[in-house]
This record gives sequence, C-alpha cells and structure tokens, in this order.
Amino acid sequence: MHPNLMERRGSSICEFLVDNSGQEVQRISVIENLPRLLQENCSTCMRDVVPKVKEVLHMAPVEVQLAGCQSFISILESDILPHTSYTQSFLQSILTSVDSKDQVVANAWLETLLDVIDLLPKDVIQKDILNLAISKGQLSQSVQSRLSCCKILGKIATKFEPFLIKKEILPVVQSLCQDVDYEVRGCMCRQLDAVARGIGMEATKGSILPELVELANDEESFVRLAGLETVVSLLSLLDDDTCVQIIIPLVRKFCETALKAEDSTLPVVAKQLGKLCHGLSVNLNAEERQWFLRFYKQLCQLGLSNSGVLIKRSPEKQSPVNCQTPDLAQLFEEADIYAECRLSAAFNLPAMVLFAGAEEFGACLYDTFTALCEDPHHIVRKTTAAGFHEVAKCLGANVHLVQGELVILLKDEYIEVLEGIIPHLPDTLECLANSGRHFLTESLTTSDCNLPDLDSPELSNALMLCELTVSTSINWRLHEELLIKLACLPRCLPNDEIYSKFVPLLFQKATYSRALPVRIAAVHTLCVYLRNNPRMEQRQEICKKLTEDFCHNRSCHKRMLFIEICKIVMRLFSKSFFKQHFFSSLLELHTDKIPNIRLKLCSLLPRLKSQLKLPTDRGQLQQLESCVRKLMVNESDRDVTAAIRKAILELDKIEVAMDTVSYLRATTNISSNVQTLSRRLFTEGDADDEKKEGEERLLFEIEEREKREEETRKVLERKAQAKTAGKIPVRKSSKVVMGTKEKTTSFNSLTSTSSTNKSAMMGGRTAAQKPQLAVKPQSGIPQPPSPRPAVRSRSREQANNPTRKTSGSRIPSPAVLVRRPLTGTPATSPVTDMPSRVGSPMPAAVPKQRRTSNTGIGGGGRDSRSNSPTSSSNTSGKALPSSQIPTMIRRQTAKKS
Repeated sequence: MHPNLMERRGSSICEFLVDNSGQEVQRISVIENLPRLLQENCSTCMRDVVPKVKEVLHMAPVEVQLAGCQSFISILESDILPHTSYTQSFLQSILTSVDSKDQVVANAWLETLLDVIDLLPKDVIQKDILNLAISKGQLSQSVQSRLSCCKILGKIATKFEPFLIKKEILPVVQSLCQDVDYEVRGCMCRQLDAVARGIGMEATKGSILPELVELANDEESFVRLAGLETVVSLLSLLDDDTCVQIIIPLVRKFCETALKAEDSTLPVVAKQLGKLCHGLSVNLNAEERQWFLRFYKQLCQLGLSNSGVLIKRSPEKQSPVNCQTPDLAQLFEEADIYAECRLSAAFNLPAMVLFAGAEEFGACLYDTFTALCEDPHHIVRKTTAAGFHEVAKCLGANVHLVQGELVILLKDEYIEVLEGIIPHLPDTLECLANSGRHFLTESLTTSDCNLPDLDSPELSNALMLCELTVSTSINWRLHEELLIKLACLPRCLPNDEIYSKFVPLLFQKATYSRALPVRIAAVHTLCVYLRNNPRMEQRQEICKKLTEDFCHNRSCHKRMLFIEICKIVMRLFSKSFFKQHFFSSLLELHTDKIPNIRLKLCSLLPRLKSQLKLPTDRGQLQQLESCVRKLMVNESDRDVTAAIRKAILELDKIEVAMDTVSYLRATTNISSNVQTLSRRLFTEGDADDEKKEGEERLLFEIEEREKREEETRKVLERKAQAKTAGKIPVRKSSKVVMGTKEKTTSFNSLTSTSSTNKSAMMGGRTAAQKPQLAVKPQSGIPQPPSPRPAVRSRSREQANNPTRKTSGSRIPSPAVLVRRPLTGTPATSPVTDMPSRVGSPMPAAVPKQRRTSNTGIGGGGRDSRSNSPTSSSNTSGKALPSSQIPTMIRRQTAKKS
C-alpha cells in the first residue's frame, strides 16, 4: 500500500476510534484487522493506530475487549513484531487489563497472558511477568489477584531453572497452599504438578508432597478434588517407594471417605479411578488389587439393588431436609450423582479390565460388566457400548465371555446406545471371530462359565434387530453407518447365513430406503458380500437380481442407482467380472427415456473403455462404439449432447489395453527379451486387476475343492451303507494265461461300482441295460459312462439276453464288453487315465495284456470278429489290429488257444 494512502487511512481510523458515537461494530472491525494493518505498513500503524487502539481498549465494552485479546495473540503468533516491540506496545496493556474489575474481561485477558507466556522468551518473562506474579500472590492482595498469581506461577514454573524456582517461586507456592480462601488453595493445588516437574523429584518429595497430602485431606471438597487430580498427574513423576508409602494409603483413604459420604467427590473419584489403578498397578500387592476391584464394583452398583432396580438414597446419608415436604430438586441431584458414578465407572471399564487381567475377568469383573450393559440408565449403557471394542481387545482369547452382552447391547431399543456400539462394530466382531473359541461359526460349550450359548444365528438376529431399530428412527446417518459397518460380516459369519439373511435385507434397504446415502451404503455392502461369496451359483444369482431389480426397473431412481452399483463393481472386482455380468446391461441404459440417466452414463463411458482388452474384448469395444454413435445421432437433450461430446474427447485419449504377449505370439515371432519386457509392462499396468482376478480364481478353486470333498464324502457314505446292508457281491477271480505268464483279474470293484452308482449313472434302467466298466475304477470317485456306439444299434432283446459262456472262468458277456468302441478310441479307458481329484492316492492300474498278432488270434479256431458285438462296423473285411480288440475277447481267445 502507498505510504500516503496509509497515512490518510490511519488518520481516518484514529478519528473514528476517538469518536464516542457508540459505533462498537466498526471499532471491533478495526481491532480485528489490526494484524493485517501491521503487515501492510508496520511503522505507520504503530505510530498512528496502535496508540489509539490502546486508548480505546482501556474503557471499551466487553465485546471490544474480547476482540482485542484475540488480535493481540494473533500479532504475536504471526511474528509481525520483534519481542521487544511487542513487550513495549502490547504486553503492558495485557498485564494492566488482567486487574480489570469486570470478571469476564479479567479472565479473558488472563487467558491471553497465559497464551503469550508460551510464545515469549525466558528473559522477557523473568523481567516483566515474574515480579508482577509474585506481587499478586501476597496475602494483602485480593482473592482475584491471588487466583491469577496461582495460574501464572503454574505457567512459568517450567520456564526457569530449578534453583530459580526454589528461590523465587516455591515460597509463594507454599504460602498460597496455606491460603485462607479455599478457592485459592484449590487453584494452587492444581498447579503443583507443573511446579513439581520444574524443581525435580527430590525437591518434590520434601516440599510439594507434604502440601499435597494436606490439601487432599482438606475440609473443603473443592480442595480435596483438586488434590486427587494432582495426585493422578504426579504418578508418572514419583518413584516406587513414594507411591507405596505415601500415595497408595492416601488414595485408599480418600476413596473410603468419598464412598462413605456419597458427596460430590464420589463421581470425580469414579472418573479418576482408572488412571489411579493403571498408574499404581506396578506398586500394588494382591490384597490391594482386590481392594481396588471391590471398590470399583461398589461404584458400579451405586443406586441399584441386587436385581438392578433403582433404589433411593439411605436416610442417614441425606442432607437435612423437611421430611414432610421433600425437596424434589435434591432428589434428582442425588439420583444424578449415582448415575454419574456409574457413568464414570463404565468409562473406566477398559482400564479396569486391563488392570484385573484377561484371565481374572470372568471371576472378578464379568458380573459388573453385565450389570453395566443392563443398567437402567441408557447413558450408562451408551458409555459401556462405546468402550465395548476396547474391552474385547483387552480380553484377547477370553473375548467369548462377553458374547451375550454384545447381543444385549445390539438389541437395545435406545438409539443412543446403538450410537455407541455401531462405530466400532467391525473391531468387536473381528475380535470375537478371531478368538480361539470361534463362537461365530460353532456352538460354544460353556462348562467353565455361566454363559448362554451364542451361535451365529443369534448374533445375526441381533444385528438384524439393531438394523430394524435404526431404520425406524429419523437418524439416517446412523443407518448409513450401520450398513457400511456390516461389510465386515464376511470375515465373521458363515457365507450361507449371510446369503440367506443379510443379502435379502440389503436388497430391501437398497430398494425401499428413502435416503439416497442409505441406498448407496446398502448396495456397497451387497457388492462386498458378492466379492467374498465363494458359491458361483449364489454370485450369479446376486448379479442377476441386481440387473433385474435395478437396471430393468420401472423406477428411474433404481436405474440411476444401477449406475452407482456399476461404479462400485468396477472398484471392487476385476475387469473380467464386470464385463461378464454388468457391461452389456449398463450400455443398455443409453436408450433410457430419462435424460439424467443418459447424462450419468456418459460420464462412465471412458471408464468402460479402460475396462477392455484387445483382442479378447473386440466385440464389447464395438458395442461401446455403437452406443456412442447412437447417442451422438439420436440424442436431443442439450446437456446429454454436451456430455457425450466431452466423453468422446476423453475416449479418444484412452488407448485400449492389449494382452501384449498373447497378441504378439499369435501374430508374429518375437524374441524372448521382447516377450519378457511386454509381460513386465503388462503386469505393472494391471497389477491390481491381476490381483483381483487371482482372488476370484481362488474363490472358484475353493468352491471346486469343497464340491469334490462333499462328493467324495457322499460316495464313501453310500459304500459304507451298502457294506452294512450286505449288498455287495464278491466275484471269484479268473486266471487268464497269455503266452508264458499267468495273471489274475478281479471283478469285485467292477461289481461294487455298478451296484453303488446304479441310479446315478443309468437313471433307473435295469442292470442288463447299463454299461459296465471293463477296467478297475478309481476308489471313491464316481466314474462317468464311456461312449457306447455299438450297443446303441443293438435291439433291446439282444442286450437283455446276451450269450454267456458257461465256463469256470466267468468271462463277461459281450454286453459287458461293449463299453468301448472298436475304432477311434484309445486302447486304455479314459477312466483309468483320470487323475485323482480329491487328493486320495491313485489306485493300482490294471496290468496291460500282451498284444498278439492278428494271425495268432484268427488261427485259434474261432474268428474274433464274429464274436465281437461291433463286427458289423468293420466293413473293410480286414482283421482288426490287436490294439482295437477288446481286452476280454483277447483273453477268451488266448484261453481257447
């Protein structure tokens, strides 16, 4: 700003400040802008404006004084002036205004002075503030001056060396601790912590502790409360001997006195008990620990009977009032004291659980914890609910003890209680799910404690009741938060229970909730469930229902919500999943009759292009381009037209991703270095998408493994039942000699498999019509039927009445041997080459028979082609090679020869 302009502006401001027309608003504005004026032209403002401001502040009203306090602090914090200039111009005004007769103004300037002390150097404090503070602490000064002295001494005690504090400040501190006014004693008692840290532990034990013990036993409750708070603050400074010999007896006596009197000190004791127990825990013996735990349990039961019903205060502990006309205000005050004590006890519950230990919780604090969860005052229950997750973390493996109390709090009818439990609900549920008992998936055996069994249905019902209570209230923000927190359930509850209970609930909330944030939260949690669902059928069902209920819904709000669902799916799932289930449905909205839906779709078109990869998604890319062309040609809405033009510009900047390695391998021969580089670039670009696809493949593999295990279990159960019923016939083995070797073939497995899988493989047909296995099947795996081209051409009579050979070798009939065609089939059965699918060891394969020449087989007296049921298919008239002749026929021919 120009100097002349600043001078004219400063003179006008000064004339205005001197004017006594009563325009206080303008004066406040000038004082509030004083830091900016000093920054623009410091010298002119200091010469013309600041003196007038100081003159006005001397007699200004309260609002102007408060504005000056804030302005003076801002000037020092901004380092606009050096400390010497600030001390001369502003600090003296602050020290003068501290003695104002107006109590509000004096307190405001005192707080300003305390803030200024933190920013001023030590020499300025010692020169300008210390002497003034000591003079204000004299007994001849007013009570207000002595109170100001207490606060100033506590603030500057940490600024100087210990010897200076002992010499200048400590005598005044001891004098104020013995002051005749209880307010001064209490105020000085609260500053003893800062003084003790300034002089050190040794001087504290000799000078401060005696004063503190005397103040803690003062006749005034105000001073005693200040003494207790100071003891809590000094615990980290004192050594073990001092705590054992002085502090612990002092605290016990203080607590007993407060509990006996049931006065205003009792709620403060209840509030500070957690810090006291935590700070003194290393110095307490077993008896003292039990004493503090008993005292805490007494605080939790104040004002309650054994059954948890509110009771009145005993007559001997009441204040003297007229019994015929009781003071209702006093009765409410007494009830509030009891409720405040229980409230403070509930606040300190995590600290007391940590103090008692997780192992002793069931014996020492479980009943107290249950009482707090069922307290008749909802504020106490809310405080307990707010610290429930901390209790669960402290209990560790014993967290199953509080499972019933979680259900109780979730079923509470007060919204305030649910506001305490919902924000940390995932932490609580995960602690319970990760505990060694796994109570969320299995029924519990509570032989070690008197707790009801809690299974996942009970917890699910409690969560659903909690959601119902919140949804019927007017607090839609809490409803939104609850639906978001329910996204943790896949880590805590079984999948089938989530699918059967919470998925329909979320569909209902996404459809019928009035608040849009609630609907978005519902579909987000629903997509999280879809992301973690291991059942393919259930995933497909959810995707189908999302498309039908939202994309094809008559309501435009539901169709608009479908676009939000697609955004969430693109964020949570892989590109392939989105393209498979939602890509085409989303593009269908380009023909929607509502312009806002088309407008919102246009903003998603660039993201849709980034989901595609060539050459795999060439068809979907053409579909996207067709959608854009139709919007450009047919769109009549002005905003949608502008949006599609903007989207086209963004689409032109996006290069369609390519599966580089596979594409280059399919088109040309590239070197291994280029392939490695392309693979590396592709992996770096789509690392997150590859991770999502890997997780989805893992879910698919888990589902397949579970299906195989279930299938194997059913097969084994059927075999066990068949063996128990005695329905498994045993065939005698037959010896077949081929060449010079003798081999034994057993048909037990053949008969067993045929009888066990009768209904599953043939659908109720008779045994003569069913194809039978020519090789030994794998144990425990149901074998699929092999192709039967030959038996299809045979008549039913020929299949039902096969010609059997009545020899002792029990060779099967040709109807048994037609399971494999003579031509176009490998020599070995596909069943025998099937790998094990359930992890069971592979059974021993059937030994291969020695192949003989066609001449050897045909010269045996009987033509093998005439005995084969598929001889009609051999129209060439040539002898079949031995590899195409069924094994059983070769055995029969070899035996006859």
